[in-house]
Amino acid sequence: MQEEPSTPPQCAEDRLLKAQLVQKIEALMKERGLKQVEAAALFGVKQPDVSKLLHGDFRQFSVERLLRFLVALGQDVEIVVKPRAPEAGAATTLRIA
Repeated sequence: MQEEPSTPPQCAEDRLLKAQLVQKIEALMKERGLKQVEAAALFGVKQPDVSKLLHGDFRQFSVERLLRFLVALGQDVEIVVKPRAPEAGAATTLRIA
């Protein structure tokens, strides 16, 4: 049995970020009562793409594109860049409200 190569930390962070964005997209869709077909029309994609997205297959979607989906769902997206506190180490923080 061959071991899978370890995932570089940046790739893991990117996947986590995308997962958090998708989680917010799904919550907003439920809140608005949007079906996948309706969301697909709103996002400018096909329904099977929305299905893949909601089932955790979001490799084809960039972070930027997921942010655009949130904007299409009526959300304001704010990106804040600021100096990291010295005691914070190498961790990044993402807050999705």
